[in-house]
Amino acid sequence: MIDINLLRTNPELVKENIKKKFQDHKLELVDKAIVLDTELRDAKRKGDDLRAMKNKLSKEIGALMAKGEKAQAEENKQKVKDASAELARLEELEATTSEELKKIMMILPNIIDPTVPIGKDDSENVEVEKFGEPALKPFDVPYHTDIMEAVNGIDLDSARKVSGNGFYYLMGDIARLHSAILSYARDFMIDKGFTYCIPPYMIHSNVVTGVMSFDEMENMMYKIEGEDLYLIGTSEHSMIGKFIDTILKEEQLPQTLTSYSPCFRKEVGAHGIEERGVYRIHQFEKQEMIVVCKPEDSKEWFEKLYHYTIELFRSMDIPVRSLECCSGDLADLKVKSIDVEAWSPRQQKYFEVGSCSNLGDAQARRLAIRVDGPNGKYFAHTLNNTVVAPPRMLIAFLENNLNEDGSINIPVALRPYMGGKEKITK
Repeated sequence: MIDINLLRTNPELVKENIKKKFQDHKLELVDKAIVLDTELRDAKRKGDDLRAMKNKLSKEIGALMAKGEKAQAEENKQKVKDASAELARLEELEATTSEELKKIMMILPNIIDPTVPIGKDDSENVEVEKFGEPALKPFDVPYHTDIMEAVNGIDLDSARKVSGNGFYYLMGDIARLHSAILSYARDFMIDKGFTYCIPPYMIHSNVVTGVMSFDEMENMMYKIEGEDLYLIGTSEHSMIGKFIDTILKEEQLPQTLTSYSPCFRKEVGAHGIEERGVYRIHQFEKQEMIVVCKPEDSKEWFEKLYHYTIELFRSMDIPVRSLECCSGDLADLKVKSIDVEAWSPRQQKYFEVGSCSNLGDAQARRLAIRVDGPNGKYFAHTLNNTVVAPPRMLIAFLENNLNEDGSINIPVALRPYMGGKEKITK
């Protein structure tokens, strides 16, 4: 959510930002928000004036009665009564105007960083850098579920009977590998100085609307029937929510947390959800990282965060690249975002395995996360990034570490988490 003062002082900047995000249908909302803001401030000013007048008249009534000036006292009483009625009307107007203004402010996109490439959709995202050589295998690489099934590592048919499409049973060494990757990622981030956390897996609606846009919420979140609770789509939601309505001392920053959680997503409109595989699924597990920091530090943290993911993947012998999201591909709360994509030898292309985002002070404004600094209070900046999200990450891992005989190499970094195993064999 952008600063209302920016809307008041520089509406043209807000409109230009909307155009850069190819959301021209929202341009009229800027003018509407300005009108509502003016009406709201006017109603508040009139209300304050009426309250002051009521207090003054109420104090005078007793004195007038004491002096025997009953007529004037009765006149003052009527004025107080009239003021109360008008005040009630203004308070109702304030409430409705404030709610209408808030709805608009919640859907106006955040101001993007000047370095973000301008483009309509993900086809115009820009490659930043490659890490590792994207090698081709001297043999045909099977589909990832075929690799898993060859070592009795996955059971999709039973999962379909139990839960439907988009679910899976991981078995044996593949299940162990899945857990090993998460444990390794946890320790990797702890070694980077992050505090490990296991958060709640369900959150209230005010936290949901604080951390994401309405469109994302509708397409992603599962709601618990009859309760004000949603299953998290990523632990970032509850991790940022941890700081709701808090005032942090500046010396407490940065807050650097890494979290494990299961994640639940509707995947509305996702392509291929009916296909066999674990690329787009309704339930998965994830290691995440979040940072709450001073505004002047968020750019530096952004660079650090996505490079941590790159370092992690390279330690498991997986070639990756970083891809900057263009303006039209950025979610409305994001200032800047970079995806980390892993190389797929089977498809001979990269695919997304993580996403790093700088949200500026947008989430902090929605959730009232403030910092008490030497010059007063201000809103913190928040960032999030995927450390690793198996089982999707397993696709890249299996394809890049597969041998022609069907065995799967286990990189040195993972062997302590796999009981010393060097390979998974049929």
